[in-house]
Amino acid sequence: MLDNDLFTPRPTLTNPGLLARALNALGQNAPSQLEIWDRLTRNFAVDLDAVASLMPRSEPEPAWLKVRD
Repeated sequence: MLDNDLFTPRPTLTNPGLLARALNALGQNAPSQLEIWDRLTRNFAVDLDAVASLMPRSEPEPAWLKVRD
């Protein structure tokens, strides 16, 4: 949950080009995708679906079933 006041106005990023640039800038110093999400949502009001479409998808490693004899 965000610590700051939800009623404090934050800059809005709706343009996909500007959003991509912000993600690139924040991602250079962030150790993980979680940190990028945190920094982005603390500093800007964004469309989360647009952010998710620009972020690289992290697919879980498949759990392979053991072969039956």
